[in-house]
Amino acid sequence: MLLDGHTHTEFCQHGSGEPAEKMILRAIQLGMKKYCITEHAPLPADFKSVYDGDPDGFDTGAMDLTDLPDYMKQMQRLQKKYQSELEISIGFEVDYLEGFEDWTRDFLDEYGPQTQESILSVHFMQGKGQKQWCIDYDTDAYQEGFAQFLDDPQHVFKQYYETVKKSVEADLGQYRPQRIGHMSLVRKFQDYFGLAEDYDAENMKLITGILQEIKQQNRELDLNLAGLYKPLCNDFYPGRQITEVAKELGIPLIYGSDAHDIASVGHGQHLVESANLA
Repeated sequence: MLLDGHTHTEFCQHGSGEPAEKMILRAIQLGMKKYCITEHAPLPADFKSVYDGDPDGFDTGAMDLTDLPDYMKQMQRLQKKYQSELEISIGFEVDYLEGFEDWTRDFLDEYGPQTQESILSVHFMQGKGQKQWCIDYDTDAYQEGFAQFLDDPQHVFKQYYETVKKSVEADLGQYRPQRIGHMSLVRKFQDYFGLAEDYDAENMKLITGILQEIKQQNRELDLNLAGLYKPLCNDFYPGRQITEVAKELGIPLIYGSDAHDIASVGHGQHLVESANLA
C-alpha cells in the first residue's frame, strides 16, 4: 500500500507553515492510500532547565502546548473530510527526553486515546556540561554540544545509540509510540563531521540489541527518506546497516517523507521499492 508514515503540519514551528490540507491533497495526487500526520509533540517546560545550545532549538522544536486543542480539532476535521479518498491517521512525533519519562507518559495517557499512530524519536542527547543538546539543529550546536565525542565517529555513535536504547526501553505506558523515528539521525551532518563510516562491531552489537528489543515489542521502524535530501547527510535514515538487520529480524519498515512542506510529501517514495529498502 502506498503510504506516507511521517509528516508534519502548519503547527510545526520549524516547518514551512503550509497547511496540512494541501499536503493531504498532494498525497492524494500521488496515489497514496494512507497518510500519517505526526506533528512534533510539545516539550515539557522544565526541559529548558537541562537544555543547552541555541534557544531556537528548544523554542521551535515542537508545537506549543496551547496549540494542542486546535491541532486535534483541525486534523480530525481533515480526517473526516477526506475519508473516502485517503485513510488518515493522527498522532505525534514524540521526543524521548531522558529524565522526563513520567511527563511523556502522562501526555500520552491524555492524548493517546485520540490518536492512531505515533513516532518516538531522539532529537536530544547529553553532551557538553551534562546538558541536553539538539542533534539536528545545525552544525554549530552539534560541534559545541558533542565536541567531546567527535574525536572518533564510533564515539558519537555510541553516545547516540545508548540514548536510543533508553528510548526503546522507556516505560511510556499503553499509548507508547509504535514506530521508532529516523534511527540514524546522528548522521544528519555526517559529511561535515566525517561521520560517514560504517558502525564498528561494538556499535553494531548495541544496535542489534536495540533492534531485537524493537522486534520483541512488535514495533516498527521509520524508513525515513528525508536524510537523503539533507545536504550534509546524503543518505536515508536509518541507513543500510540498520535496514539490513531490521529486515533479517522481520521488523516492519514504514516509509516516511518527514515532510515539513507540500513539495516534500512522498519525497523519495519511488526509491523504497527500486532499492529494495523495505
